[in-house]
Amino acid sequence: MLTWESIQKLVSQGNLGPDTRLVKTSEEWKSLLSDEVYDVTRNAGTERPFSSPMCTHFEAGIYACACCDTLLFDSTEKFDSGTGWPSFTQPLKENAIAYHTDDSLLRSRVEITCNTCDAHLGHVFPDGPAPSKLRYCVNALSLQRKS
Repeated sequence: MLTWESIQKLVSQGNLGPDTRLVKTSEEWKSLLSDEVYDVTRNAGTERPFSSPMCTHFEAGIYACACCDTLLFDSTEKFDSGTGWPSFTQPLKENAIAYHTDDSLLRSRVEITCNTCDAHLGHVFPDGPAPSKLRYCVNALSLQRKS
């Protein structure tokens, strides 16, 4: 189980290697993705809070990257954080997500990206429920639910 301490170590010492890598040009991504998904995943955009019904849907399933279909989260780790974005306590696999320092706001945060294609997913915070106390705050536009 990942903890805030293990995530901090990954940020400072390097991420785990992905199972596979997928690299495309900006033009290739633009031809494959909607404008909204492209903005969030390729430009590190953020969708409006509470703009997706995915926040309150808790059907069984797996959530994959909207860009490359890499499996990222299991619905059993999903919870209602009240923040307006889908939230999870753990990734499906420890190497599914990459972690990066994000100093784009007045405080430092940990950005999460798909470790396969580098799609921006959101951020992770140390204020989630036990036992991990992690909250992966994810843009719904960066995910697709698999049944």
